[in-house]
Amino acid sequence: MKILDCTLRDGGYYNNWDFESEVVDAYLNAVSAAKIDYVELGLRNFPKEGFLGAYAYTTEAHINSINLPPGPIYGVMVDAKTILESGFSIEEAINKLFVPASDSQIGLVRIAAHFHEVEKSATIVKLLKELGYIVGYNLMQAGGKPSDLIAEKARIASSWGDNLDVLYFADSLGNMGEAEVERIIKAIRTEWSGTMGIHTHDNMSKGLDNSLTAKNNGVEWLDATITGMGRGAGNTQTERLLAMVAEEHGYKAQPVYDLVVRHFEKMQKDYGWGTNLLYFLGAQNDVHPTYIQNLLSNEQYGTEEVIAAIDYLSQLEGTAAYNGSILETAVSFNSSKNHVSGSDELVDLFKGREVLVLANGPSTKTYRTAIEAYIKCKKPVVVSVNINEFIEPTLIDYYVISHNVKFLTDATKYRSLNKPIILPKHRFGETEVNALNGIQHIDFGFSNQSSELVVNNHYVDSKYDYTSAYLLGALIVSQPDKATLVGFDGYQNTDSRQQDMITLFSHYNNIDNAPELIAVTPSTYPVAKGSIYAL
Repeated sequence: MKILDCTLRDGGYYNNWDFESEVVDAYLNAVSAAKIDYVELGLRNFPKEGFLGAYAYTTEAHINSINLPPGPIYGVMVDAKTILESGFSIEEAINKLFVPASDSQIGLVRIAAHFHEVEKSATIVKLLKELGYIVGYNLMQAGGKPSDLIAEKARIASSWGDNLDVLYFADSLGNMGEAEVERIIKAIRTEWSGTMGIHTHDNMSKGLDNSLTAKNNGVEWLDATITGMGRGAGNTQTERLLAMVAEEHGYKAQPVYDLVVRHFEKMQKDYGWGTNLLYFLGAQNDVHPTYIQNLLSNEQYGTEEVIAAIDYLSQLEGTAAYNGSILETAVSFNSSKNHVSGSDELVDLFKGREVLVLANGPSTKTYRTAIEAYIKCKKPVVVSVNINEFIEPTLIDYYVISHNVKFLTDATKYRSLNKPIILPKHRFGETEVNALNGIQHIDFGFSNQSSELVVNNHYVDSKYDYTSAYLLGALIVSQPDKATLVGFDGYQNTDSRQQDMITLFSHYNNIDNAPELIAVTPSTYPVAKGSIYAL
């Protein structure tokens, strides 16, 4: 068997392939000392938009600038799409990206390809072999493909003859089990008798088991990464694979263990790769892990929103491949295609009254006793942003929700609370509208087209798809004498939502008839400040 460690390539999906030189040096020395057979240093690409680190390109100049310890054969990966859609002929693209192997410190090139690209790849494989490289070919998203289709792609790969050294298949969605691994190996073996490899993902915590199953079924090359660092939930962990095979196959695990403790455990804590329930659910529903990774990396979305987005994505065709525009639809939590609409029931509803708005910031819990005393003394109209976890429900008069998932998650609770809900009904699908039956609600629309905060009698328009934007529009339409805010603590300065909220409140403050806002618990937003204790 052979181990191929591809940490710098697959791990780059978390840090834009921008690894610190100290980490790279420690990594290379560790995998060399561990006697790892192959090390994939990164991707080989044409220039892309935006900043990406050195290992997104892994140029010959960069490779020559780092110290490559002896032992492993070093390599890079290139996507078939990079070459096929470059705008150059295949030969021109290859010659622009690669030099002869005799002039390079890398000896291996792997081609990652989707099934529909196999028929177009013969020339890529041939030209790379003519340059002197060991050539690997990686069939992505092999899981779930019919056996006859897998066999057909293996037959095409076999027709490339000695130009191809190793044929891989990848569990790109992380949802294979041992039986599926065995089925795919059997299908490939009907047409391919050469060396095989497997690239596993760990979304369902099966990466290591799948790799060992493949090994026991004759697959010689096993991919792994340090601590599993890789796209989405990550890969089979090199250190765990070594723990299973080192003694039998002459590897040395201790250098990798030291590397994990000294460098990668902290990185994993900072970036958050590794399997969890959400990756498991995504894999179970054939949802590409990049959707989950991007949802989890955006602090705007809590667990319930991510689960709702996974549910939405699982009902669509084609989510086994990542598409950013589909993700935007999923995180709007709005499957309805209805036009923005709303009633005029909110107009002047709170005129002449004070409204106290409850958010769920930590200060609501901290000052709970004082807030409840204020409500009982001042008797404001109390409006809660979603269900409040801390304040006695009998003190709350209205609830505001702007996303259908927030309602669906707590529909039973809203029924038991039996208080009016202000919501944008046009955002709700048929099933969700049915869930509103029997619940008093005020229909006020919410659009996300305007770069400013724009309000009319029927809906609010703001590019910030936050319930706070919806609430501020509702306050302007309902026209209380003043609005007292509690629990609007603010986010960390490093959180993108903080600047969004500051901008949003600035938009509100620029509207002439906007009711006065005063935060009576600590807040970092640009509003007047007071104290909940100043009765």
